[in-house]
Amino acid sequence: MTFTVYVPLLVTVVLAVLAPSAARRLPPRAAARSLACAATVTALGWLGSLALLSFTGLAQIPEVAEQGHWSVAALRAADPVSLAVAILGALGLTAATGSLAAAAVRGTRHLRWTRREAAALPGDTELAVLDDPVPQAFALPGAPGRIVVSRGMLRCLGDDERAALLAHERAHLRDRHHLYLALWRLTAAVTPLLRPLADAGGFVLERWADETAAAYVGSRTVVARAVGRAALAAAAAKDRPALAATGGAVPQRVRALLAPPRRRAPCPSWPVPRCSRCAAPASPRPPLTASAWW
Repeated sequence: MTFTVYVPLLVTVVLAVLAPSAARRLPPRAAARSLACAATVTALGWLGSLALLSFTGLAQIPEVAEQGHWSVAALRAADPVSLAVAILGALGLTAATGSLAAAAVRGTRHLRWTRREAAALPGDTELAVLDDPVPQAFALPGAPGRIVVSRGMLRCLGDDERAALLAHERAHLRDRHHLYLALWRLTAAVTPLLRPLADAGGFVLERWADETAAAYVGSRTVVARAVGRAALAAAAAKDRPALAATGGAVPQRVRALLAPPRRRAPCPSWPVPRCSRCAAPASPRPPLTASAWW
């Protein structure tokens, strides 16, 4: 176990270095789910490794071994973890669990705040328009969630761009992107090495919403123009919500939207099943749409 216990720690370092760049090469939805799985598994492995190091070292103390009825000599021969390493592991485990608990409390309070804000907005429709000259647009998760847009933002966009903006924010709510953000914040609280995954995750969520909006309005150029104009209009705003249309690395998002869309590799030509009576093709599958890929 001496080597295997350090494997999750090494995997965390590797993911922190390689995962952000690898995620940008994947389709946004697949990248978000991959980052979420990688962050969850790595954080659990990190906590497990620290727990094993702490227990194996502390279990070699004669008083602790006496309470557990095991042999200190056999344990030292099988798992030679020094007391210094065990103490460091225990301190790291305590810090990680404390930080995780604090992040969970902050996340719960923030979610309750967003639900209260969404319920307090005027009107009973999904869209809430604020009489505010400051350009801003964001999604508020709730039950149900609300899309908040200021009149200042609406004045900056054309009709097609407004539709793209609303489709972008609606994608955040429909696909529950706030849960991805909460998960990445929790895993980053376990170890700061996972913060690059959280930063990359915020970017791929914006890209996911961009591609969903492009599939809705039927034009990637319109979405790119809406993202650019919204970002320029909101540049003077100091505080922007996490699920805002102007979030993420805007130049990279616009560049990705203006690039040719990624396509699946051609599928092999499977034999088409035919009806035994008339030899006609039997109910072929419907073609994939752009939203099915992104």
